Amino acid sequence: MQEKEFREGVSDTLPLMFGMIPFGLAYGILGKSIGLSSGETIAMSILVFAGAAQFICLPMFVDGASLMMVGFTTLLINLRHLLMGASLAPYMNELPMSFKALLSFGMTDETYAVTIHRAQTGRYSGAYQLGSNTTCYLLWVISTVGGVILGSRISDPLSWGLDFAMPATFLALLIPRLHNKVSVIVCLVAVVVSVGSVILIPGKWYIIIACLVAVMAGGLMEEKQKTD
Repeated sequence: MQEKEFREGVSDTLPLMFGMIPFGLAYGILGKSIGLSSGETIAMSILVFAGAAQFICLPMFVDGASLMMVGFTTLLINLRHLLMGASLAPYMNELPMSFKALLSFGMTDETYAVTIHRAQTGRYSGAYQLGSNTTCYLLWVISTVGGVILGSRISDPLSWGLDFAMPATFLALLIPRLHNKVSVIVCLVAVVVSVGSVILIPGKWYIIIACLVAVMAGGLMEEKQKTD
């Protein structure tokens, strides 16, 4: 059963990877271009495994930023993982702590999307999440290696337009879940707040702010429905 669930995690995650691979290639190319060695560029994908944070850290290395500043910036960028992890935590209570840590390391936006969808249908499985995480991790590292190797031949992989595949994939996952008034309003609140925060507040705070405001809006509406 666990082997079957692992394979299902792999198969459900593979379609999401078409939007991620160009970013892995771009990261490998950029890492080499700023002066990191091939080993350093690849090791960062293996050990850090956080695409947005890796991109942000590269120019900070060039500017001579301290490790403390790099670490703090990475923390801010990835604060959304606290919210994602909190929503998955109730489904993971029975798992060993070491396995929880492994799954937490491998969680990305893509793997969270497929895992929480399965969990909310009552079919959560640690093996499924591990299959999803493993797929994303291996393809990120492989695409980084590809960017390092092919850097001299591919000037800008994002110019292919494949970067649109990632948001399009998330929209495809989101839209079928907007099945009632509350979910539609929560989605609209998140959109308005995130766009407004991007305009008004520098950095990646818009992700956290939009999540928190949307969660509060959804909670208030569900509470009102219960009392009506």
